[in-house]
Amino acid sequence: MDEDTPVSEEDAGFGIGAVSRRLGIPAPTLRTWNLRYGLGPSRRSPGGHRRYGAADVRRLAEMKRLIATGLVPAEAARLALALPDTPGARTAAVPSGGRRTPRPPGGRPAPRQVVAALARAAVMLDGRAVAALVEETLAAQGVVWTWEHLFLPALDAVCRGQDATGSGIDAEHLLSGHLQAALHRLAGDVPPRSDRPVLLACAEEEQHSLPVHALAAALAERGVQTRVLGARTPYPALAHAMRRLGPAAVFVWSQRAETGETAPLAALPQVRPACRIVIGGRGWQGPAPEGVVRVSTLPDAVACVMSTLI
Repeated sequence: MDEDTPVSEEDAGFGIGAVSRRLGIPAPTLRTWNLRYGLGPSRRSPGGHRRYGAADVRRLAEMKRLIATGLVPAEAARLALALPDTPGARTAAVPSGGRRTPRPPGGRPAPRQVVAALARAAVMLDGRAVAALVEETLAAQGVVWTWEHLFLPALDAVCRGQDATGSGIDAEHLLSGHLQAALHRLAGDVPPRSDRPVLLACAEEEQHSLPVHALAAALAERGVQTRVLGARTPYPALAHAMRRLGPAAVFVWSQRAETGETAPLAALPQVRPACRIVIGGRGWQGPAPEGVVRVSTLPDAVACVMSTLI
C-alpha cells in the first residue's frame, strides 16, 4: 500500500500526502510544523512508515484554524498540542464552556534587550548577528510577530539614531536587507498549487517593497501561494498580471504620498472569478475607490486576504 494512502484508524492512520490533501496544507508546511513545533505523526505502519493518527490530524486542523485567525504559529502550535487525544475530552487549556481563549494575535512584545541587540547589530554592520536574530525569531514566533514586535521597533531605534547623528542609512539597509532575504525564503516554501494565488505589488514608482515581502511570507506560513511583482509596478503591468493569473486577491502598497494616488486603482480590471483589491501603507491619498479595502497593519492585511480564501 502507498504510504500516502489513508487507511483505517484501527490500522496505521494517514501518510503525509493524505493529510496534505485532506487539510489543504502543503506537505512541506507539515514537515516544518513537525520539526519546529512537534506537530507530527505519532504512529507507524506495519512497514515502518510514519503515520498521522486521527488525533494528529485534529491538532493540525486546529493549528491551521488558529493561524487563519492571526495567531502566531508558535502560539497556535501550543494550543493545538493541548487538544486531547479523544474528541470531546477536556484539558486545562479548554475552559469549562468548551471554547478556547487564545492570546490576542499580536502576542507579547519582544523583550527590550532583544530589540536593542538587533538594532545594535545593525548599527555595527554585523550582518551575521542580524541574520541569526531574524531567522531565530521568525522560526520561533512567525512573520507577523517578528514584523510587529522585533523588526519595526529595531528599525525605529536605528532611525532615531540617524536623526541624532545624521548617519546610519547603511545600518537601516543592512537590517532591511537581511529581513527581506529571510522573508523571501519563507515565501518560497509554498509549492505550486492549483489554487488562485494572491498577487502583491507596490504602487507605480513606489520603491519601498519590504512590507509586500512581509505579507507574502506571512501568507506562505498559512499555506497561501503568492506572486510578488515588487517595487515600482506600473498599473498596466499589474492589470496584465491580474488577467493572466486570475488572483484571489490583489494587494498594493504605497509608502510615500507621491505614489499614493488612488484613481488608477479604479481602472484595474474586473476579473472572473472576482478578486478583492486591498491597499496598505500611509502613502494613499484620498478615499479608496468602491470595492477597494484599505488596511493599516500587517495583521489586518493578513486577516483581510485570508478572509477572501475561506
